[in-house]
Amino acid sequence: MTERTREIGMRKAIGATRQDILRQFFAESAILTAASGALGLTFGVGLCVALNTIPLPDFVPHPIISPISILASVLTLSVITVTAGVYPAQRAAEMQPVEALHYE
Repeated sequence: MTERTREIGMRKAIGATRQDILRQFFAESAILTAASGALGLTFGVGLCVALNTIPLPDFVPHPIISPISILASVLTLSVITVTAGVYPAQRAAEMQPVEALHYE
């Protein structure tokens, strides 16, 4: 977020409110969560389906796709991504525009 502090300062200087800035970063985090979650879920389910179609040695079990595991991983991804995107933006949005523009 430190590399975007100047951007936040510029937006505040031209009239963006704290809520506008937080809404932007929340939307970016949500899009990142959806895209990475869909990509990861597709890859994981595809890999499980592929492993179920090939013969495996007796000591290697076939993978099982569990809806609870999918739900837990999506929730964990959502919390981490949104926290990582919004918390630093919240701190930067609290700065005065002059401070944010001067920030390096």
